[in-house]
Amino acid sequence: MTLDRDTIERLIAGVEAAGREVMAIYRRSFAVEQKADESPLTEADMAAHHALVALLERETPGLPVLSEESGEISFTTRQGWARYWLVDPLDGTREFIAANGEFTLNLALVEEGVPVFGIVHAPALPGGAVTWWGEIGQGAFRSGGAEEQERPIRVRELPDPDCEPWQVVGSRRNGKGAYEVFCQALPAHNTRSIGSSLKFCLIAEGLADLYPRLAPTCEWDTAAAQAIVTAAGGQVLKASTLEPLRCNRRESLLNPAFIACGQRDPRWQRALIVALSNHSERRE
Repeated sequence: MTLDRDTIERLIAGVEAAGREVMAIYRRSFAVEQKADESPLTEADMAAHHALVALLERETPGLPVLSEESGEISFTTRQGWARYWLVDPLDGTREFIAANGEFTLNLALVEEGVPVFGIVHAPALPGGAVTWWGEIGQGAFRSGGAEEQERPIRVRELPDPDCEPWQVVGSRRNGKGAYEVFCQALPAHNTRSIGSSLKFCLIAEGLADLYPRLAPTCEWDTAAAQAIVTAAGGQVLKASTLEPLRCNRRESLLNPAFIACGQRDPRWQRALIVALSNHSERRE
């Protein structure tokens, strides 16, 4: 399913409008609740959820929508979905609460388990709101911030670390142990911590080379940005097999450990094996 340009523009406009709703809440005081899994929930999560679900129901009526803030939908139902929308209304709720601007709104179109189209919108970055979007086979793009105009983006070729250090991005808050083991096994590199799906966007823009995620995430955390990275020429791979990450393959919506990259290289693959081995030993 290739989306026509008019539909894409309406989807982008709708996500950006939802981002403005989120920003109205961001700029004032708001309550924080705890969900059953002890993760935080704010009214911004729910405002974005309702706005994005309404947008998708309007633009693609009849296509199922699975949002982080939806009620639970069983795999028995989901496995019959050849195509559906996967939404994380507010990725980085903890960053939203911390008021550091590193949160995003995310929606992905998934076909036969593959995220084929995605939009990531970051409404609170220092240089202004930025939107990334991509469709496999059609390319990836960025608009907003200081540049304003939409432009194509592409992953960069992995440099020779003897000449230029690799750029590695990681989470601000989760999975530091295995991440640090991975980094220690790499050749020359720099590291940067940043919240939400922004890590993928740095890969897609060629501003970072590797994002290893060896701690739990859910499919809605990754699908939109995975589509963008893939459309930009990169890959998001299961850490254990280096096969592409897939959605909706089982009852659980938890992802396995994965790595997002612009380019494969045996040196980081060896580092990944070391990190996975160390992580496994610590859990036994």
